Amino acid sequence: MLTCISVVSLAMTAGCHSATSNGDAAAADWSGHGKGPDEKRFSPLDGIDDGNVGGLRLAWSYDLDTSRGQEATPIVVDGKMFVSTAWSKVKAFDAATGKLLWDYDPEVPGAWAVNGCCDVVNRGVAYSDGKVFVGTFDGRLVAIDAETGKALWDVNTIDRTKPYTITGAPRVVKGKVLIGNGGAEFGVRGYVSAYDEATGKLAWRFYTVPGDPSEPDGAVSDAVLRDKAVPTWTGEWWKLGGGGTVWDAIAYDPDLDLLYIGVGNGAPWNQKFRSPGGGDNLFLASVVALRPDSGEYVWHYQETPGDSWDYTSTQQMILADLEIEGKPRKVLLHAPKNGFFYVLDRGTGELLSAKPFISGVNWATHIDMKTGRPVETPEARYYETGKMFFAMPGAMGAHSWHPMSFSPKTGLVYIPVQEVGLPYAPLDGDGFENQPMRTNEAVDWLALSGPTPTPEQRAEAAKGLKGRLLAWDPVAQKPAWSVEYQGPANGGTLATAGNLVFQGTAAGQFVAYSADKGKQLWTFDAQGPIIAGPVSFSVDGKQYVAVLSGWGGNYPLVMGYQAARSGRALNVSRVLVFSLDGKAHLPPPPPEASADIPLEQTAAPSPAWALRGRQLYDTYCSRCHGGAAVGGGVIADLRHSAVIETDTFRHILLDGLLEPRGMVSFRSVLTDADVEALRAYIVQRKQETIAERDGIAARRDGKPAS
Repeated sequence: MLTCISVVSLAMTAGCHSATSNGDAAAADWSGHGKGPDEKRFSPLDGIDDGNVGGLRLAWSYDLDTSRGQEATPIVVDGKMFVSTAWSKVKAFDAATGKLLWDYDPEVPGAWAVNGCCDVVNRGVAYSDGKVFVGTFDGRLVAIDAETGKALWDVNTIDRTKPYTITGAPRVVKGKVLIGNGGAEFGVRGYVSAYDEATGKLAWRFYTVPGDPSEPDGAVSDAVLRDKAVPTWTGEWWKLGGGGTVWDAIAYDPDLDLLYIGVGNGAPWNQKFRSPGGGDNLFLASVVALRPDSGEYVWHYQETPGDSWDYTSTQQMILADLEIEGKPRKVLLHAPKNGFFYVLDRGTGELLSAKPFISGVNWATHIDMKTGRPVETPEARYYETGKMFFAMPGAMGAHSWHPMSFSPKTGLVYIPVQEVGLPYAPLDGDGFENQPMRTNEAVDWLALSGPTPTPEQRAEAAKGLKGRLLAWDPVAQKPAWSVEYQGPANGGTLATAGNLVFQGTAAGQFVAYSADKGKQLWTFDAQGPIIAGPVSFSVDGKQYVAVLSGWGGNYPLVMGYQAARSGRALNVSRVLVFSLDGKAHLPPPPPEASADIPLEQTAAPSPAWALRGRQLYDTYCSRCHGGAAVGGGVIADLRHSAVIETDTFRHILLDGLLEPRGMVSFRSVLTDADVEALRAYIVQRKQETIAERDGIAARRDGKPAS
């Protein structure tokens, strides 16, 4: 039976007794990404509870200026709310009234969008000593005066000749601002950096994978990479980047003075090319503990040795004190992409338990508790068998970036779970080189394409896409309760002392459940999907709950027509704030974008040209405009575009006509003939969609389709 021993977060009281006084500053604020450095996402406020949450009403809302993905966790300090939005913009509000105090635009170049795998999102800011810190999509770290919104310092954190991005929230620990980066799919090398919060001066940098062994970095990671990591790699991995980006998870234990980082996937995914002789490829897909003052390595635990499936360990880590087998343990709780829930001793990295938290995990049968390693299934390493492997989970993960929460009152972890499988097909040959302006996984996506799916095949594929809210007992390693949703990619969670769990859904609902039983107690129609994590705070003794709405990120962009499984495509980006006496109302929802496609048929494109166009589309276009040219509701659905059959299409693709909006010129990789092939494929998809629509209408009306 789980017993609460203590709570690490500085924002919470010791023991199982939550801070219920709305006047307590630590309880009132939501001053860090996960509230406290332990990243529990638990609010000790109990003014809103399971008895009165049905009376929760909208207190205020604010419409954001972009319909791109909104993934940020609001930060609230002393009655002021700080929110980052797409394109790394930052806004400050009066947290009680919604009055805009200031906004800041770091002016990220639109052209940098081509370097992103997963939309131009930002997951939040950090606050410390009157300053707000934001990592920008183009790789900078900016300190902003919290009162005025003016930039105090702005430092570049990346090699700007390489396709790095920043989407994660910074953390501030002991006067240092910590920030990682993304870009592994494009062929970069990961690291985490610490900057002095007052000056922006680099304090230390820890690389997560080795570079060229003959050229040390002069970084704090040099010794451990030489001694521990290099022996686990083979070939000339550094020429392909290596990967291991630290794009999200960071936590801190002030008692142990340990900083924990979650490390991402390999670059490329396919280990055959990344490290031809195999090996564990440290520190890919690992949790790594460092000293925050110096960046010195302390311990690591690798969750997916030799990762070849994009099973990142960058998902949020929670620090908690639990009673396990009759003994109090300081633990780290982790539910990464690979589908296993891990409980680690956070002082030593010792594995205490690991169990699958979704059904159908098929890349490994279990975690060997003697070795701490997964026991892989023979078919999982597709590049060794030479055969396609349909993995569950796939690269979307059993749990992605959407934050989970932990309640010391129930002892449960509340996880936004999804079941999205993915087929992996090996590339032929022994060599691979990174190509510009595209992701470089070294997986044969074209071999997986096959004919365009029929409506019946799409419907059948969508049945396998599942999403749920899972309450997980980390001691017993089993579910306590779960709530099924329409599909994957639902929002992060918030647990509160009022016996509540809040979560937004991809179908556009913001919902409160009882934390102990999972009973739905309240719901609000947000008019658009919610994927971000909620927070709770109080101002002048009144408790509020806040969340951002806005569809975006990897799933709706990449999955195309399958994204509709999760809910509506309409995207409304807002800040939403609720209280028990709220009196605000949302305006009428904007009209749904018309799904009607002009009936005028043009000449059918050449099948050969359309096939070539499909190959180019899958390579360069699908990660933003959706699989099978079906947009996910965030960026234009090209089947509906009025410019596809005009010369403007060529100007957009080759001349960068829409570069300020993120649509960079592809002239360096596409020819005029390629543009015509892409046009042929999109026209083909338009005509297939018209035929499908007309067939559905005919069946509905009982008439033969023309």
